[in-house]
Amino acid sequence: MKLVVVESPAKAKTIEKYLGPGYRVLASYGHVRDLPPKDGSVDPDQGFAMQWETYADKARQLKAIADEAKGAEALILATDPDREGEAISWHVQEVLEKRKALPAHVERVTFNAITKAAVTDAMAHPRGLDEDLIDAYRARRALDYLVGFTLSPVLWRKLPGAKSAGRVQSVALRLIVDREREIELFRPQEYWSVTALMEADGTEFQARLVRYNGEKIDRLTIGEEGTALAAKRAVEEGLFSVVSVDTKPLTRNPPPPFTTSTLQQEAARKLGFAASQTMRIAQTLYEEGAITYMRTDGVQMAEEAVSAARRAVASRFDAGYVPDKPRHYATRAKNAQEAHEAIRPTDFSRERAGSGDHARLYELIWKRALASQMASARLERTTAELADGTGQHALRATGQVVLFPGFLALYEEGRDDAEDEDSRRLPRLRDGDTPAKKQVTAEQHFTQPPPRYSEASLVKRMEELGIGRPSTYAATLQTLKDRDYVRLDKNRFHPEESGRLLTAFLERFFERYVSYDFTAHLEDELDDISGGRMQWQAVLEEFWRDFKPKTAEVMEQKPSEITAALDDFLSPFLFPDKGDGSDPRLCPLCGTGRLGLRGGRFGAFVACSNYPECKFTRRFGQAGEQSEDSGPQVLGQDPESGQDVTLRSGRFGPYFQLGDGKEAKRASLPKDVPAAEADLDMALRFLRLPRTVGAHPETGKEIIANLGRYGPYLQHDGKYAKLASTAEIFEIGMNAAVAKLADAAGGGGRARGSREPLKLLGPHPRTEAEIKLMEGRFGPYVTDGTTNATLPRSVAPDQLTLEEAAQLIDERAAKGPPAKKGRGRKAPAKKAPSKKKAAKK
Repeated sequence: MKLVVVESPAKAKTIEKYLGPGYRVLASYGHVRDLPPKDGSVDPDQGFAMQWETYADKARQLKAIADEAKGAEALILATDPDREGEAISWHVQEVLEKRKALPAHVERVTFNAITKAAVTDAMAHPRGLDEDLIDAYRARRALDYLVGFTLSPVLWRKLPGAKSAGRVQSVALRLIVDREREIELFRPQEYWSVTALMEADGTEFQARLVRYNGEKIDRLTIGEEGTALAAKRAVEEGLFSVVSVDTKPLTRNPPPPFTTSTLQQEAARKLGFAASQTMRIAQTLYEEGAITYMRTDGVQMAEEAVSAARRAVASRFDAGYVPDKPRHYATRAKNAQEAHEAIRPTDFSRERAGSGDHARLYELIWKRALASQMASARLERTTAELADGTGQHALRATGQVVLFPGFLALYEEGRDDAEDEDSRRLPRLRDGDTPAKKQVTAEQHFTQPPPRYSEASLVKRMEELGIGRPSTYAATLQTLKDRDYVRLDKNRFHPEESGRLLTAFLERFFERYVSYDFTAHLEDELDDISGGRMQWQAVLEEFWRDFKPKTAEVMEQKPSEITAALDDFLSPFLFPDKGDGSDPRLCPLCGTGRLGLRGGRFGAFVACSNYPECKFTRRFGQAGEQSEDSGPQVLGQDPESGQDVTLRSGRFGPYFQLGDGKEAKRASLPKDVPAAEADLDMALRFLRLPRTVGAHPETGKEIIANLGRYGPYLQHDGKYAKLASTAEIFEIGMNAAVAKLADAAGGGGRARGSREPLKLLGPHPRTEAEIKLMEGRFGPYVTDGTTNATLPRSVAPDQLTLEEAAQLIDERAAKGPPAKKGRGRKAPAKKAPSKKKAAKK
């Protein structure tokens, strides 16, 4: 019997079916061991020796693999065909060797698609482990460990509130922060456009003013309303006729099949998927045998796939849509050893696979791959110029006509920017034609700042700069969101206060290590390792030689010195020029103190130099907001006490205050309530919290609505229920409150909020019970309604598959119900330490 090891149970099930008797296929469930998160896991003084530790939750699976390996005649390592796959195979081999369970004959096989033909062919052409790829994996893992475990303690001690930094994640964060700085420094410029709506042969089209009073008009030429209205009148009064028509043929070639990066970009544009969601769905499609391997930077397809695509095009359309010669695309991968075949369907005759999001992503992959082998689109671009009788004023209309759609009949690549005027349709125009003028408009515009990054545009920019590798982008972006360094608003990245402060700290004290060029150069060196052109320890030694002393130097600085340096570095952002010659650091409350950056237990904030006499503070992220520099804003007087009710700004945001002094009552303004809408009535309602909804009809005890640290909630008899919004605190009635408390109690009394599942994974393959992914007190877990199984640390919730969830539930059920507290055999009591007898009184 031959033992085959793969990563996932779904892949194992499919491959075992293809191989038949004589083979036993087991899954490792991803990586089986890693560097333990503690000091000393990588020892630079011992040639960067690494201490690996087996995942506790993989012990059962490794035991099953080791037991089978002891009786196997050969071990076949069939993990994914990339660096991570090679690393998993190496780890499995190392673990089996330590357990003295490694068969004498070990083979490594790779296949780009989970089809019978691909698997059978791979089994016929085994090889040994690729030591260069394993060295590249070790170098990357050691680098990430050394950066994280050397830099993070510096952050914790010198930058309160910072959580972690990473070799690639910090550079990706800098991209987002740099774009935000560009937007803040941008000054819009006014300009006007004059456009005429014309009609010819029953077809309307737009023509833009390009010459006025004999002068050429560019985009920003008309800068004020008076000139725009004068130009509009000139167009309205003139009789315009066509003076020239320029027609040029245009050919558009299809884009190549997807790589990992382009798949993430296009799925974000067309389907609205996050990068992590795209990769999770693609992983499932790959394991089901529907598509080829989804972590690749190659754009070429196998010859048999090209032939199959051309046949599919001919049968779906006609011979005219098939190019004379097969299309071949050149890969842009920096390292050919890591460039595999592009992402494509394993069967071009299969137009659908899966359902829901899986079907949508498969269709995108199928169309893109098929279009890559279709004929070019032939278009005609037309530019028509119209002039009035004087020749002093001219309009221009542009557009294009599709003569032959070619690949556009099936697929058109998405775009991040808006449609341009060249893509509009024009009627057929001839010299001397006088189209009807229907309407003339003069529109005001302002130049726009560069747009914030979407997931698609950020992935594209990272790939252009050579930062990280496409296969890691999804995890990198997810980490930034999980650490609360950024937030996604309308699918665009906004840096949070903590992200801006961390980036400033790294730029000020570790500028080299967050520079784009350095990070890209390091990626090139790691690629050279995987290509066998560099020695991995030499690359680590060169990095560590400069990095270690730099972290030691920063660690020796006092927190006050760090804060002073950041205050100076961030001065243009924290205290921008007001434009009136006044001091931007002058305290708006006392009028004599100067504002400066301060470090606190919960992060950085801005405070007055006259503290404690002046208690003015401002949140770090509210720099430049004029409303924050106005001091306390009096909203009115409390009708009961006659004291002033004020809106103030503190280190943790805006808040209401009743009266003055240390004993003054305060209430925070929640994030979902705009400060601009704050008035006396709102302030009094928040200051009078908690609100009593009434007596519970069953218990007679009061139901309280209040605002807590984690948001709005209900409280009754020691039980809690989460409210959907702040407004519900003041609006919820008795019936709705009782219903919400009952829903919360349905979760066993532990849930303080909704018991809605994070995700429905589908029916259990064996019991047909619906499996749900839930959020629990101690982290995410899966349940089939009878058995709950906690997710291991090594399994990301957004990448969990149905098969993995079913396996976790089966393993948990096999262990039996958990022991109840206070039942069973009592633990032996510890012997108390002997005490000296007290002297008799």
